[in-house]
Amino acid sequence: MTEDLSLARRILDCVESIPAGKVMSYGDVAEFVGSRAARNVGRVLAADGATVTWHRVLRADGSCAEHLRAEQLARLAAEGVPIRGERVDMSAARWDGRRASRAR
Repeated sequence: MTEDLSLARRILDCVESIPAGKVMSYGDVAEFVGSRAARNVGRVLAADGATVTWHRVLRADGSCAEHLRAEQLARLAAEGVPIRGERVDMSAARWDGRRASRAR
């Protein structure tokens, strides 16, 4: 149980550290926190993500979850994230977490 809470905290900390105008995929976040399960990132954000910048986490292809798309794209556009159609341009907006890892 403690390990699950620790993983959830690391996920939320990672998501909160994504700078405005940048994004990560669920898989990017999982890798950054030392997990192999991108789905865990989605579960944590679904349960506790309202407290962090959840909108900066997307599918690897730059698409949003259907039920969040309009709000997520609006928030990302307001931050200057490049969007093509209904997908984020991941090659231009993806963040690798380097600044966050140096700060720790």
